[in-house]
Amino acid sequence: RNRCQNLDLSRNTRNWFLTGNPDSYRNLIGKGLRCLSDVPHTSGQEVYRNANHSLGRFFSQSSQALGEKIPSLLVSSVGQLPRHLAAWNIQINRSFHTSPSLQAAPVPLFWIIVKPAQKLFAIILGRSIRNWWKALPPNKRELFKESARKNKWKILLGVSSLGVVFIMFYFTHLEETPITGRARLLVFGKEHFRELSQMEYDMWMEQFKSQMLPETDARYQVVERVVGHLSESNKDIPQVSALKWVIHVVDEPGVNAFVLPNGQVFVFTGLLDAVSDIHQLSFILGHEIAHAVLEHAAEKASLVHFLDFLSLIFLTMIWAICPRDSLAVVGQWIQSKLQEFMFDRPYSRTLEAEADKVGLQFAAKACVDVRASSVFWQQMELAEAIQGQPKLPEWLSTHPSHENRAEHLDRLIPQALKIRESCNCPSLSGPDPRLIFKLNMQRLLESSKGRGPPNSTKQDPSKPKLDFPHT
Repeated sequence: RNRCQNLDLSRNTRNWFLTGNPDSYRNLIGKGLRCLSDVPHTSGQEVYRNANHSLGRFFSQSSQALGEKIPSLLVSSVGQLPRHLAAWNIQINRSFHTSPSLQAAPVPLFWIIVKPAQKLFAIILGRSIRNWWKALPPNKRELFKESARKNKWKILLGVSSLGVVFIMFYFTHLEETPITGRARLLVFGKEHFRELSQMEYDMWMEQFKSQMLPETDARYQVVERVVGHLSESNKDIPQVSALKWVIHVVDEPGVNAFVLPNGQVFVFTGLLDAVSDIHQLSFILGHEIAHAVLEHAAEKASLVHFLDFLSLIFLTMIWAICPRDSLAVVGQWIQSKLQEFMFDRPYSRTLEAEADKVGLQFAAKACVDVRASSVFWQQMELAEAIQGQPKLPEWLSTHPSHENRAEHLDRLIPQALKIRESCNCPSLSGPDPRLIFKLNMQRLLESSKGRGPPNSTKQDPSKPKLDFPHT
């Protein structure tokens, strides 16, 4: 109850925003099962076409008032896939990744200039050392080696001192992450970083200026209402109330959304077509708001900048040791890839998981049905499977896989339900949407066994490669 002591939304307001007729679940379940019970009587081509185009919305309990405003958020039947898979086909190759690296982490202007200059300096220095060593006569090389052996402890002390300086710098720039309390490196000033994000905001506004929906558009009003409800329900958090949340809805088929550090919210209409109801949309926007509240953009930029500075030492050594420039270029590429896959991408996945956790808490305090969060990622996984998209290893991505993301949310949902209950939210009626999804997908897989899309050679149609997390 302490979490919600500053909220002034009444229980009636929450009921109006998020709940519908309690009997709707039973009616919609019947519709969903009747729809799927017809599958065995169709041909293989029709089964695939139905799976790709005519499977409807997932589950109910959305706000009727919001549903009237935007057709894409209406719920037609429980336990079915979004009927807008045709829209997903346009962008399915890109996959849905919230907060793309460019959009999530605008970098300070001085870094844009200094970063290439640092690498160029390291390359020139390393190459100069190599050429200087090659130009030395053999006798002077031996004298230099002998001097190094005599002063090895002094050299070791100097290297150790440099290491101590880096360690001290790291620990003196550690801060606690808001809400989660995780220790993280923060080099850039938070307020200064938000001001610099205005540069990126201007860039996106210039790019999307002809695609912005007006405030009178029903889709804009839905996003505005959801963001307003989330921010109002979490205004007891200083980082949430400190930002002014400004809505921008872009008429773009990409399934995406992102929030800049200064509170500018960008939502693509492709996302509105992909979500099943107001609960999924609320969770996704809660996730994006969490990125801004947790200052992930400044944190990621700080870590990358720190690692790049450390890598200058190794870059100098590579260009000094390698006998030819071609080998040095290969060594530099290997070093950059090791840094990317051992530090950058795992750290990005950590930030995404943290934003999922905090975004789920935001949604819970707003009385959203938090169980819908994992269903969304199961939808995304199924959509990619239907399209025959290959499953890439998670370590290649900056985001967790859809399957791992759904499983992670399933583990967080019990705690989120407790938060929801402590905020005096209306009780959730009807069955768990995750169970409905699983049952309907099992029925669909059983009915379509041995059948598949025509002219498909990507996978054996008798063994559909669909993986669903256990609930």
